[in-house]
This record gives sequence, C-alpha cells and structure tokens, in this order.
Amino acid sequence: MGKNFSDFFLSSECMIRMASGWFYLSCLLLGSLGSMCILFTIYWMQYWRGGFAWNGSIYMFNWHPVLMVAGMVVFYGGASLVYRLPQSWVGPKLPWKLLHAALHLMAFILTVVGLVAVFTFHNHGKIANLYSLHSWLGITAVFLFACQWCLGFAVFLLPWASMWLRSLLKPIHVFFGAAILSLSIASVISGINEKLFFSLKNTTRPYNSLPSEAVFANSTGMLVVAFGLLVLYILLASSWKRPEPGILTDRQPLLHDGE
Repeated sequence: MGKNFSDFFLSSECMIRMASGWFYLSCLLLGSLGSMCILFTIYWMQYWRGGFAWNGSIYMFNWHPVLMVAGMVVFYGGASLVYRLPQSWVGPKLPWKLLHAALHLMAFILTVVGLVAVFTFHNHGKIANLYSLHSWLGITAVFLFACQWCLGFAVFLLPWASMWLRSLLKPIHVFFGAAILSLSIASVISGINEKLFFSLKNTTRPYNSLPSEAVFANSTGMLVVAFGLLVLYILLASSWKRPEPGILTDRQPLLHDGE
C-alpha cells in the first residue's frame, strides 16, 4: 500500500514539473509576442504616422494605439496570469494578490492616459467622440475593467469579505477577466482597421491595394490576436490553474497512512 501511494506521489510531482516546464515555455512565447505587439505599434506610429507629441495634434493621437495595446492587452493579459505561476501555488496568497492588483492598476493607468490622448485630440480638432463600433467596444472594455478592479480590490484583497462571498464571486471575476481581454482585442483589431481606412483613404495607394503600411498594421493586429489567444489558453488550461487549498498538502498524510 505504501509503495502505491509513493508511486502516486512521485507521478503527481512529475506531472507538476512537466506542467511547469510547458508553462514557462508558454510564458517565454507570451513575453515575446507581447513585446512585439508594443514595438510594432510604436514603429507603425513613428515610421508611417509621424511620431509622437502631447499638443492636441494628430501626433498626440498616436499615443492612443500604443498605450491601449500596452495597457488593455499586454499588461492586462500578463496581470491575469499571476495565479498561474507555479510559485503562487504554495505559501500565502497575499503577495500574489498584491502583484495581481498592482499590474492591473498599471494597465489601467496606461489605458486612462491612452484615452486622454484620443479625447484631447478629438476635442482639439472638433471631432465627435464615441460614435464608432471601435469606440463602443473600447469604452465598454474600460468601464468593465474599472468595475472589475474595484470589485477585486474590495472583495479579494481587503480582509472583510467572507469566504462564501469570495467563492460566490470568484467565477464571475474569472469570467469577466477573460471577457474584458476579449473585448480589448476586438477593440484593438477594429481600431487598427479604422485607422487604416481613415489614413489611407485619399492616398495614391489606398487600403485595398495593400500598401506596406497596411501589411505591417495588419500583421500587428495578428500579433495581438495571437497574444490574446495564448493568454486565454493559459487561463483555461486546467493543469496550470492554482490547486484548491489542501490538494498539494493532502498527499503527505496519505503517505503516512499507507505506512
């Protein structure tokens, strides 16, 4: 009996190590994709759209796509995966909760600055706000993000909430976390499309002739999609989820019982 439990324990430990190995390989790929998403967007705005400024001009608008990709996609996606780190499976959860909240707060700050850039540009140029599907998707994602962060801070970080309330709200929190990322990706993709239509409308090589800028921007959009899909896969992979309390420690008493 003791040998059977020992074999089970070793087999489980081996599975955890294998899951951790694949997880870190996925994180390496994710970090590369996220960096490329941000760098590609910066290069697009710098090389084809004239660079950056903070003066109400079109160059101020160029901060908007960079900051929204960085905040609502890359930082948000990375912050969502904190509890998938194998190191977070053991020991106190508070440091990981603080890291989770801090990374999301950083993502939200970048997002707010990105919104300030686009609204300031629109108001300076007498352009209407919030009329396109892209803007509706984006502002919905930001609103839900704000609600999600406040709810998470109040219920999961502060000590007042009871366990039954946390258990009740946890699936909702997880669902909206994935939903907000999906909305953000949809907003980024529609924003890239919208920007290309506006920018290439009256040029010698319009969008439908697929000039080099369109190819590059479309490729940036595909990188964003790949990044988002990988984040969602890691979130949904059961072998990378934090085990429920007791699962990792319950094996040891079983070994003693077997002896």
